[in-house]
Amino acid sequence: MKKTAQLLTFLFLFITTVSVAQQQDEIVDQIVEEATENSHLEDLGHYLLDVIGPRLVGTPQMQHAHDWAVETFEGWGIEARNEQFGEWRGWERGITHVDMVSPRVVTLEAMQLAWSPPTPEGGVEAGIVIIPDVADEEEFKAWLPEAEGKFVMISMHQPTGRPDYNWEEWATEESLEKIREERRQATGAWRDRIARTGHNTRTLVAALEEAGAAGILMSNWSQGFGVNKVFGANTESIPTIDILLEDYGMLFRMVESGNDPVIRVRAESVDHGVVPTFNTIAEIPGTEKPDEYVILSAHYDSWDGGTGATDNGTGSITMMEVARILSEVYPNPKRTILVGLWGSEEQGLNGSRAFVEDHPDIVEGLQALFNQDNGTGRVANISGQGFLHSYDYLTRWLTAVPNDVSQHIDTHFPGMPSGGGTDHASFVAAGAPGFSLSSLSWDYWSYTWHTNRDTYDKLVFDDLRNNVILIATLAYMASEDPEKTSREKRVMPIHPRTGEQMTWPEMRAPERSGGMD
Repeated sequence: MKKTAQLLTFLFLFITTVSVAQQQDEIVDQIVEEATENSHLEDLGHYLLDVIGPRLVGTPQMQHAHDWAVETFEGWGIEARNEQFGEWRGWERGITHVDMVSPRVVTLEAMQLAWSPPTPEGGVEAGIVIIPDVADEEEFKAWLPEAEGKFVMISMHQPTGRPDYNWEEWATEESLEKIREERRQATGAWRDRIARTGHNTRTLVAALEEAGAAGILMSNWSQGFGVNKVFGANTESIPTIDILLEDYGMLFRMVESGNDPVIRVRAESVDHGVVPTFNTIAEIPGTEKPDEYVILSAHYDSWDGGTGATDNGTGSITMMEVARILSEVYPNPKRTILVGLWGSEEQGLNGSRAFVEDHPDIVEGLQALFNQDNGTGRVANISGQGFLHSYDYLTRWLTAVPNDVSQHIDTHFPGMPSGGGTDHASFVAAGAPGFSLSSLSWDYWSYTWHTNRDTYDKLVFDDLRNNVILIATLAYMASEDPEKTSREKRVMPIHPRTGEQMTWPEMRAPERSGGMD
């Protein structure tokens, strides 16, 4: 009788295990089919990036994006809301048009920086001066009247407009070393030139503005062909204009050679005062453990040099698509599945940090957060973020991911927190298991990250569909897992000099030396 009972128990457990495995396979198969045969990614990307465009915090475009996301989620039968977390300076970009009108006529590739004041109606026509190479602050103060009524160039002249990889492929060794040395010397000389004015970049701009400059000209080259990084302005009453390297270099050389270029600048913008800022939150309620959560995370805002395609339109439409698919094939999850489209990540993770502070119950109940930010490529790296038992559950969840997706992924356990670079860090800092899904580069750092070329045409939809399958499967497995994830973290070693526990940056310093974080 005892053996019979044991056999029946074994058969029950075996049948239950097989049944669960079959159910998992069926759900994953449905995820794959929906992601490949009925993808909404192209349509989502087109509307978000082409129609709405860049999503700078505080702009009408950002508000349009939030409202569109809520409407889209609700159209899929998913509850959604815009949740205010703070306020920001409201601003709206208008037309930027810059022409050189002497010694010849040509339209330049340029745009005003975010939050830049406009030119007077009709624009401004003026000559150009370069920040002088002075001996000290007193000499710079004596020069400042020369800036009145002029556009002032505050960025260095680049020795080459060719990216490093171009030189490395075609140049002789002698030419390659020569241009590298020229760049090192030019960078150091320009840094010293600015320092001798007695200012840093921010205070330098303020001094020029006070001196009556017509505007500020700069060029923040990304070291890729035709690409500048475009950030925010520091001026209060005059425009700050970013000019593409090629045109900026031409103007710089003309000024230096005494050919006295004159430009006409028309820069329009509207200051909307203080406006509310939001996160968009969507929710698929849990059935068995509604107070435990799986979060699909991506920052929704962008800089506005381009349309914020890879930073982070890709992560945003990926999480929206994952939510759509799960609502179709897994409409009654065990745990609540949330989508967090965070605002103001670019200004310091403001949206996700506020969410963590405002929702301690969700942070406490977090099973896992999956964040995707950096670009359009296939997810290639997942770190355990320092959680000691992350190997157990992440590996368990990854076993359900189709092999053609998971075979490209490197995992690092228990890993270490990857710093404050994107929104999962807000949750990790609160002790909650948030994981960054890091993707292949596709020249993200030089060609799309914060640049004027971060646009729809750079998206690789096959890679995004791969990521949708991965994240949807991970979210499904995390929701179904009978165990709550452990939050136990690795113990930091003692610093050999201070005798105190080392911090994460100190631990990571050796592996960061000589490379990009």
